[in-house]
Amino acid sequence: MKKFIAVLICIAVLAAAAFFYITELWTQSPYTEGQNYLVIGTDIITDVEEPLIENGNILLSFRTIKKYLDSNAFWDDKVQKVVFTTKDKIITMKTDKLTAMVNQKPFDLNVPARIVDNIPYIPIEFLEDMLNIQVGLVSDRIAVIDYNKDAVIIGELLENKGLKRDATIFSPYVSKSLKKGDQVRVFEQIDQWYKVRTADGVIGYIDGKYLNIIKATVKEPKTQEPAIEPFKPEKGKINMVWEHVINKNPDVRKLKPIEGLDVVSPTWFAVVDGEGNVANNADIEYVNWAHKNGYQVWGLVTNDFNPDITHDFLNNTDIREKIISQILIYARLYKLDGINIDFENIYVKDRDMLTQFMRELYPLCREQGLTLSMDVTFISASTNWSQCYDRKALAEAVDYMAVMAYDQHWASSPKAGSVAQYKWVENNLKRILDEVPAEKVILGMPFYTRLWQEEKVDGKVKVSSKALSMEKVQSILKEKKPEVVWDEESGQYYAQYTENNITYKIWIEDAESINLKSSLVNKYNLAGAAAWRRGFETEDIWPVIAQNLNKIDDYSQWAHAE
Repeated sequence: MKKFIAVLICIAVLAAAAFFYITELWTQSPYTEGQNYLVIGTDIITDVEEPLIENGNILLSFRTIKKYLDSNAFWDDKVQKVVFTTKDKIITMKTDKLTAMVNQKPFDLNVPARIVDNIPYIPIEFLEDMLNIQVGLVSDRIAVIDYNKDAVIIGELLENKGLKRDATIFSPYVSKSLKKGDQVRVFEQIDQWYKVRTADGVIGYIDGKYLNIIKATVKEPKTQEPAIEPFKPEKGKINMVWEHVINKNPDVRKLKPIEGLDVVSPTWFAVVDGEGNVANNADIEYVNWAHKNGYQVWGLVTNDFNPDITHDFLNNTDIREKIISQILIYARLYKLDGINIDFENIYVKDRDMLTQFMRELYPLCREQGLTLSMDVTFISASTNWSQCYDRKALAEAVDYMAVMAYDQHWASSPKAGSVAQYKWVENNLKRILDEVPAEKVILGMPFYTRLWQEEKVDGKVKVSSKALSMEKVQSILKEKKPEVVWDEESGQYYAQYTENNITYKIWIEDAESINLKSSLVNKYNLAGAAAWRRGFETEDIWPVIAQNLNKIDDYSQWAHAE
């Protein structure tokens, strides 16, 4: 038995020795002859198309860039154009053109984007600065990309030594060509092993005792121009109001200054067709009046609430560019301070294209010194009116997001109710804040209410409504003299009366309800508040908003004042 065990031990030792000897002889190259390769850091990318390498120029497939370098990259197959966006830049390239557009200005390319076997390929070196990467060739078939943010650690071999595939002595080699004095880039340490990349792009492990770390540097970021900050009032929160303009602008001679107001947003511009034509109702006299009173002017752009037109213009890169160019021209012409995008009633299938539009608009607004805001609804099950907004992604492509915190019960609602109950507003605001940073949220408030009518017709209750200004509501209350009671849940006064067998109901918006809603700005540290719309309010509203936004520093002051 002892003799048998001894034989087994000998066999095991010989097998281990043989395995070790074989692994010492075995070299397993990660690269196949005749193929091009992309290496990102220490990863050999093999699950996408191989790069094109021509005369020292590197082109990557769009899929490669989208997956590994820029998830926001966009390819429009209709017009054969690729779009890249950051907060400060929009870069577009059209296939077979030796010119790229950077913020609508032309720049020469060494090699154009092109289509090969129905796959778009993009010259990646032109995008180095935008993507904060360094691109290079380590051979005529291996392209290497490193991130500038990563430290560059260089090691020097102390003796001739091969490179292992894994961090173990039993691993096969991936290269045996390293000589004493050769330098490698070090990426990480695992126990006594270093993961390195050689000058010719081979990646593997080397025992630390054979390597001397000689240099560690971090690439200095390029000096950039100071970031353009969006508008913020000198004190307090943003106080904004929308100016409803259909065809005729208000006579500025009849407009009174508004206490505490920072921004007016007139509804001046509309994309009126699928070709991207923008209708213009702007008025320079209104802008001059606003600036004279210290107000910013953020021109509002609507999609006419038409989902078909919106689908057409969102899904064509050239038409999006056309719309954006018109917006920027009008902004310069009328000396606007900002743009407010109010696109509503959008097919949910166009959700990503809406985000793309905003990504393309944002850097150009920043370059022109324009504050960019966008109007969105609360989160709900409605596809065209809520689910069409990718609020989290949109928040990265705007300075501010105005949340239209009203129409809880809309004009054709089957049930009478408040336009904006306080608790409904607060609860839905919390959901918004799960997706959008508080410092970007502007809380929209209604200066209107609805007079509801409930009438029995053929045994069923027919519900209808009409929107009323605050002043008109007070006139009705004075005339009809109904009992007015405070409704705790809605944070509003409620009135009801019957006339000619029709029941009338009103949830009243007034200084007290607006006081409650505007207090949420400080409670949740929002960017500010906006109201729809000027002209629907009574004069006692503005001092309340000014107090909450400009004179109270935090919510506790408001609560104690109550």
